[in-house]
Amino acid sequence: MSRLRILHLMSCRGWSSDAYWATRVAVELERAGHDVTLCCRAGTEARVIERAREMGVGRIVTLGLKSGFRPRDDLADVRRLREWLPHFDVLHVHRGKEHWIAALANRLSKTPRPLFRTRHIVHAVRPHAANRWLYGTATNFVVTVTEAIRRQYVASGLLPPERVVTLPGGVDAEQFHPGLDGSSLRGDLGISRGRLLVGLVSGLRVMKGHEVAVHAAALLAQDGVCPHFLFIGKGRREERIRELVRAEGLEDRVTLMGFIPDVSRVMAALDIALYIPLESDGMSRVVFECLALGRPLVASRVGVVPEILVDGRDALLVPAGDPELLAAAIKRLVADPVLRTSLGLAARRLVMVHYSGARVAARLANLYTAVLRGLAE
Repeated sequence: MSRLRILHLMSCRGWSSDAYWATRVAVELERAGHDVTLCCRAGTEARVIERAREMGVGRIVTLGLKSGFRPRDDLADVRRLREWLPHFDVLHVHRGKEHWIAALANRLSKTPRPLFRTRHIVHAVRPHAANRWLYGTATNFVVTVTEAIRRQYVASGLLPPERVVTLPGGVDAEQFHPGLDGSSLRGDLGISRGRLLVGLVSGLRVMKGHEVAVHAAALLAQDGVCPHFLFIGKGRREERIRELVRAEGLEDRVTLMGFIPDVSRVMAALDIALYIPLESDGMSRVVFECLALGRPLVASRVGVVPEILVDGRDALLVPAGDPELLAAAIKRLVADPVLRTSLGLAARRLVMVHYSGARVAARLANLYTAVLRGLAE
């Protein structure tokens, strides 16, 4: 495959799943030998740009990409991007703001470039006239992070099914791998080596399932099954969760750790990982990180989970919001070390074959190349 010159544009004001996916793909495409530039929103140095650099992005530029309709600022972005177009082979956008900027720059340029859009959230796109032009005429391909999002696009009729593809995953399999040593965490927390750690990595928000996990921990305690639960993340629900932990008498069995910069090493300490949101949350980044670490996973049947995982082979799947079935799945894993090992091995294998960042980037580069060849014919 020839070396491609690729510009990814994202208007994220803070670190989000969109920003993470765009950054991961940019890093992996560069690792594969392509010339990649990441364009971010001006003024997001501390919240986005520094994190993108920490993840390994080599070249970053900025546009204004201000929120809302700003005719003067938007026109300045369109003009500047139009000047950049001859230096790239492909444009790839991640939100509506940059999508319109790129589409208009292409429309006004003598050297328009293939335009790709990634959709990261489960939220229907309205099929009005402007979107019919944006997607049907101005956009060459849409990439979605789950099959459910792809079905929304197909149902909208904005563009034909063959121009929408699902590419889940993208985890950094070099950072998240089974060889990571998380044993020091036990000493830091004063947890004995023989006690299993069950962990949930997520912001402390209402839809992430922390309260379900607390109720499951209480049910396990009633049965005399007492792994230690770790909640890794921060958020506005922290005090509510602490109150619930106290009410259930679980202060010595549940630890809220807050934000941890090196989350991979904390996750490496887990014996069992949880991903239990009450509803889909888009790309489900944590799922793929747990799988890449080779950790046995208990996951809610929401979003990407039932699309990629087989119950009992890759993970244990449970209905969202059901503490009794969640407790039963955890109890099963606590009692069966062979099952924990087999699920961990299957999880890592699944990531390496299908869902690593390198795999996603390779599929994306093939897609870019196919579209470029089609336009050249």
